Amino acid sequence: MKKIAMIFAGQGSQATGMGKDFYDNSELAKEMFEEAGKRVGLKFDELIFGEHDLLNQTAYTQPAILLVQMVAYRLFKEKCPDLKAELFLGHSLGEFSALCASGAIDYVDAVELVHRRGQLMQDACSDIEAGMMVVMGLEDESVEKICADAQKDGKKVWPANYNQDGQLVVAGMRADLASLEQTFKDAGAKRALLLNMSVASHCELLSPAQIPLKSLMEGMIEDNFEAPVISNVTTTPYATKKEAVELLTEQLVKPVKYKHSILAIANRVDIAIEFGNGATLKGLNKRIAPNLETYTVSDMKSLLEVVEQLCK
Repeated sequence: MKKIAMIFAGQGSQATGMGKDFYDNSELAKEMFEEAGKRVGLKFDELIFGEHDLLNQTAYTQPAILLVQMVAYRLFKEKCPDLKAELFLGHSLGEFSALCASGAIDYVDAVELVHRRGQLMQDACSDIEAGMMVVMGLEDESVEKICADAQKDGKKVWPANYNQDGQLVVAGMRADLASLEQTFKDAGAKRALLLNMSVASHCELLSPAQIPLKSLMEGMIEDNFEAPVISNVTTTPYATKKEAVELLTEQLVKPVKYKHSILAIANRVDIAIEFGNGATLKGLNKRIAPNLETYTVSDMKSLLEVVEQLCK
């Protein structure tokens, strides 16, 4: 029997219209949209399918992504109930989806939790010009050294997302990031590009959000794991409420070690299934661990294809 990891992307994977195929073709999907919407006072069909900019605001992006991922996961499990995960893994926000898929938090609670997480992140950065920058074509050590040297000069910049070799996202004060663009390029970076974000994820600027987020998680997460979740912070598995609360509190201010996590599990699982919009993690996995076969469940067509492949 092949061993399977269930995986979930993070912020940046959203797109207008994501999940609409599920919504249009599944009563369960409609019910999940409505139930989650009632909890947080949002009409998720209007939020996700409408033409406006709300979907790109962190407090709305996060619950929308998680909801679509949980719809994809639930529909898959309905058709493939006997397929069990060896472990669950997410990228940043996706770790909350992984926690939800593991059974440690109800999906409606999870939608509320990440909605509040997004609000807390926005609030922490509301009075400062925060941002994020993707650096392409440099080794991790070079990016880390440039950030460390900049910190000695009083700049607030930190490595935030280790996505793959040659792709590291840096977070901090927008002006400080902009001032390092040429430094990264002089060191050999192919690109150093400021992202269209007003929140600096996974760095010390989010420390004001830690205590309120921890309090929320204490009241929602349970000791009920179907399989372990891989921590973005440590790259190792956890399967208790205590660990989840501590590690996800720490995750706010520590970098996401996605590349390291995939390398850590590549010899433990044979297949990964990515749930939700697009194929962000499938693309990363192909470059990080080419032998790890990754499937995606993003609409009804891909759902049925993966069921046909894996649930015979």
